[in-house]
Amino acid sequence: MKRVLIVLALLVAGAAVVWATIGGGLQGTVEERLENELVARGLPEPMAECMATRMAERLSVGQIRKLENLRPEEGEADIPLSVAGFLERVRRVDDPEVVEVAASSAAICAFSGT
Repeated sequence: MKRVLIVLALLVAGAAVVWATIGGGLQGTVEERLENELVARGLPEPMAECMATRMAERLSVGQIRKLENLRPEEGEADIPLSVAGFLERVRRVDDPEVVEVAASSAAICAFSGT
C-alpha cells in the first residue's frame, strides 16, 4: 500500500512538472501577471497583451521580476506618458536583454496594430 502511494505521488508530481513546463501551464500565469503589470504602468491593454506574450516567451522569471521595480523616480509621473517613457524606466533594470526584448516587443506590437 505504501509503495502504491509513493508511485502515485511521483506520477502526480511528474504530471505537474510536464504540465508546467511542456504544457505551458505556468506560461499563462506569467503572461497574465506581466500583462496586468504593464497595464498598471500605463500601457493600453491591447499593447500590454501583445508585449506580455512576447516577453513571457523570451525572458526568464528572474528578468521578469526585475520589471516589478519600474517605480517612478522623484519628479516623474506615476504612469509613463508614452512608450518611450516606459522604455526609459525599463533601462533602469540594468539588464540589456530585458531592454532589448521590451523595446523590440513595443516596436513590433505598435506596428502590428495592437
